Amino acid sequence: MTILKSMNCLAAAATVAGLAFSANIASANNLRGWNIHVDDYPVSIAMKSFADDIAEKTNGEITARVYNNGVLGDQPDAIEQVRLGVIDFGEFNLGPMGQSVPEASVTSLPFIFKDVPQMYRLMDGEVGDAIGEGMEAKGIVPLGWYAAGARSFYNSVHPINTPADVEGLKVRVMSNDLFVKMIEAMDGNATPMAFGEVYQSIRTGVVDGAENNTPSYESTNHYEVAKYFSLTEHLIIPECLCMSKRSWDKMTPEQQEIVMQAGRDSAILQRQLWDEREKQSLEKIEAAGTIVNTVEDKAAFQAAMEPVYESFLQQNPNLTDLVTMIREAD
Repeated sequence: MTILKSMNCLAAAATVAGLAFSANIASANNLRGWNIHVDDYPVSIAMKSFADDIAEKTNGEITARVYNNGVLGDQPDAIEQVRLGVIDFGEFNLGPMGQSVPEASVTSLPFIFKDVPQMYRLMDGEVGDAIGEGMEAKGIVPLGWYAAGARSFYNSVHPINTPADVEGLKVRVMSNDLFVKMIEAMDGNATPMAFGEVYQSIRTGVVDGAENNTPSYESTNHYEVAKYFSLTEHLIIPECLCMSKRSWDKMTPEQQEIVMQAGRDSAILQRQLWDEREKQSLEKIEAAGTIVNTVEDKAAFQAAMEPVYESFLQQNPNLTDLVTMIREAD
């Protein structure tokens, strides 16, 4: 063999090796994940478990990195980026998800779920499947339903046991027409504002109180300025660990199965961590002197919400069956 031929053979071999190396690199999926929470939050811990799990189970064919603290953008923008495939996966509340996925908005209806355990059962079953179909139609694949607890009222005036106790109170709510109508249905004064403004607004009397889950009430020190915490559990809005359908469709069926199972496993872990965090927060606020009352009978609140449901279904008649399915469930 001549030197020239030898050189040509070596070059050809190098080209083949280079193409094989490139193919291996191309087949690796390096996924980016969005998360708004701090590193030690239940959601963050569960998402890290998800990322570690899929890397292990796929032998490194798929790797994932979770970007915490909302560094990849705010939640509405991140949802759109997941739909477009710019971000591969994320963990989102179904409240803002409703802007893109109408089916998700039903979970923002007040008192639609009887309690958190019922929400888990329904979201892990037929209701979650129906919402998931709506999400997939918009380019988002749900992998697991996470907990965000139940939102309850707190204020600086008095305990809330009936809808009449909300009358006249100035209550901060998220910027969502459903939540404004919820307060107005009980003759309260709804005040949409940024969450970061709530502490000072209660302290100075701009609002009398707000509504949120126990860890949020505790971790922001709102219990210092609003000592009455009433467990109405009027909103139980699940969250979703979900993936861009564009990223999902690039995977093999075997990889998809691994990722889906990892998502479900992470949801179980996140719910356990959330329950522990809620108990810790409740113990802390009670030790600080917060007056906590539990609303056992929610019938009066649910009855007061009928105008909210009527308005919602007039605007979204195609969601009537889904709403009925949830409301009639055990």
